[in-house]
Amino acid sequence: MTHTVTQAKPEPSASGMPKMSHRQVLEALSGLLLGMFVAILAGTVVSTSLPRIIADLKGDETAYTWVVVATLLATTVTTPICGKLADLFNRKLLIQLSLAIFVIGSALAGFSQDTNTLIGFRVLQGVGAGGLTALSQVIMADIISPRERGKYMGIFGAIMALGTVGGPLVGGVLTDSVGWRWNFYIGVPFAILAIILLQATLHLPKRPARKVSIDYLGAVLIAAGVSILLIWVSLAGQKGQFQWASATSFWMVAGAAVALIAAVVVEFTVKEPILPLRLFKNRTFTFSVIASISVGVAMFGTSVFLGQYMQLARGATPTQSGLLTLPMIAGLLVASIVVGQIISRTGRWKVYMIGGSVLLIAGLLLMGTIDYDTDYVVLSVYMFVLGAGVGTVMQNLVLVVQNVVAPSQMGVASAAVTFFRSLGGTAGVSVLGSILGSQVSGHLADKSHELSEAIVRLGPAGAAIGKALQSGTIPSVSSLPSSIRVIVESSYGESVAFVFLVAVPLAVITLIAVCLLPNNQLGTKTAIERQFDEEAASLPGRGSGGVVASAAAEVIDDAEALIAVEPLETAEAIADARGGAAHEPSGDGVRPAGSGEQRSL
Repeated sequence: MTHTVTQAKPEPSASGMPKMSHRQVLEALSGLLLGMFVAILAGTVVSTSLPRIIADLKGDETAYTWVVVATLLATTVTTPICGKLADLFNRKLLIQLSLAIFVIGSALAGFSQDTNTLIGFRVLQGVGAGGLTALSQVIMADIISPRERGKYMGIFGAIMALGTVGGPLVGGVLTDSVGWRWNFYIGVPFAILAIILLQATLHLPKRPARKVSIDYLGAVLIAAGVSILLIWVSLAGQKGQFQWASATSFWMVAGAAVALIAAVVVEFTVKEPILPLRLFKNRTFTFSVIASISVGVAMFGTSVFLGQYMQLARGATPTQSGLLTLPMIAGLLVASIVVGQIISRTGRWKVYMIGGSVLLIAGLLLMGTIDYDTDYVVLSVYMFVLGAGVGTVMQNLVLVVQNVVAPSQMGVASAAVTFFRSLGGTAGVSVLGSILGSQVSGHLADKSHELSEAIVRLGPAGAAIGKALQSGTIPSVSSLPSSIRVIVESSYGESVAFVFLVAVPLAVITLIAVCLLPNNQLGTKTAIERQFDEEAASLPGRGSGGVVASAAAEVIDDAEALIAVEPLETAEAIADARGGAAHEPSGDGVRPAGSGEQRSL
């Protein structure tokens, strides 16, 4: 007897579309990658140029900190809101709107005439950057499974590394060649190109329409509470501002506490909370959030304070400062790409994240030993170690969270991890900046006798320099006389080293949190496929009986593959089993799978 077997057609993906090839995924990611690069570039491109920018705009140390913090603050507040919107509305449209807001903010920042105007436009940049940061992670989960996402996360990590540490290099070159205002113009063409690429290459399936409830009150309360808290840590203790222990500090902390407590109450009661607090019942989410906070301090703080160290402790120009941080870029690139590839191939992630956390601690400890005259080869090794630690841990924290949360909460969960990373970075830069200012003042006071003698020897020119140093204005170290320059450089070198040591306990917390993460296996389905499965499971006939039938059908399908080599009795047994256990949908409802169409056996 002849056995005729009908081969099953390859099934499409759960979204109803064919599986995306590696090339198609890369094409779809092109706009996302460019958008992410633009967002990171916005926060880092000015870091090496800030001493020059603040000097031209007649600013002080407080303005220096705020130009950085303004963007980070806006990004931090916007991220969870955009993450929630991603679960409710068209993600492609949202990310394009974020890019458009960024373009406008960047163009306006380039026309700033004083530090207050610059800070205001940097806030607008941050709003756009927050949307880009949150939405790019969510869309990536839509089209790539957690198991495969490791190698693509490596690419994302490399892009973030390039923007985080490469931004200062670009900013330095632009500042020295065509002027610091081009630090803000440079991102505009990239953002416009990203909008075009997203429109042409990113094709997401249409999501089912549903009634949307927006948590406006929760968004306002979270934004207010976080903003007040970050403004407090940014200004407290700064020269010309209020002290940590003061009435102003009390009222700001109290206001932030009231707003955040009210936000918690609202988030427990509304239908669609901006930040669902039940997510914290998930151990993976909770420990990833804790780890992200200190990683944010390392990522953002390193970029800002390395730029200051290179210019104020080593007398480098903005361009030289960017070039001198290249070992940091190398560490981030190598760790992000190599570890991402290994995770995708092996499915193991925890051991590498623990190793990365150890490298983060080691890097910060090593950077805590530097001085203004540390040998650059030694300094390069320290920066590479620190960069490798950040690159290994940073993006994989998002990956492990996306692996365990429900598809319907993919946006808010991904954005929450990014939100707390930005929160840590923003607060970290503010607090560490305050500590740096205090340390520099203290070291200059300790060397006041030596400094006074140098100033007196210089006459009227020295008196002007001394007055500028006392006012807190950031000096142009390369233009200082050698007798004063070495005092200023040594003071900044010792102060920056102390700042890195202050960050070490936070890195230890990251290591503990990573060790406590459940070692869940990485899934093989994209967020869209998982969403489809959940929706299919909720349909009639997919209850407990439907699950049994589905399981039986899977067993039968596995057995059908053996028909070509098994005797006829196997096929007959399959037919009997199908008739009794499995049902297939038809136009009239549900019919036995064996009825109607006959198989040729």
